[in-house]
Amino acid sequence: MIQNIKSIRPFVGSENFKISREFYSDLGFEETVLESNLSLFQRNGTGFYLQDAYVKDWVDNTMLFIEVDDADAFWNYLTGLGLPEKYEKVRLTPVKTMPWGKECFVHDPSGILWHFGEFFSNK
Repeated sequence: MIQNIKSIRPFVGSENFKISREFYSDLGFEETVLESNLSLFQRNGTGFYLQDAYVKDWVDNTMLFIEVDDADAFWNYLTGLGLPEKYEKVRLTPVKTMPWGKECFVHDPSGILWHFGEFFSNK
């Protein structure tokens, strides 16, 4: 019997667990502490596990894509949060238009690259 897949929750590392927890809360995710070194962060049904674990090569090569309704509106939301001013290593990259849609980028305090993108519809 084929089972339905209901969600995917990647495990994300952090160089400084406390700072990363604060960052993701500021980004608008709700935290559920699962263990002293593991939290679940969720927003609108999308979630990931944040670990108090840091392997430089792993973290440096982690990229995640989250689909949003409107990349431009999400960019405006991001810039209003003041994340680069609050977190030393955080970087934001403005919306880029690609053949498939639009996306903007966030490097978290550990260097993980998040893509927030909107797909063009095929109307």
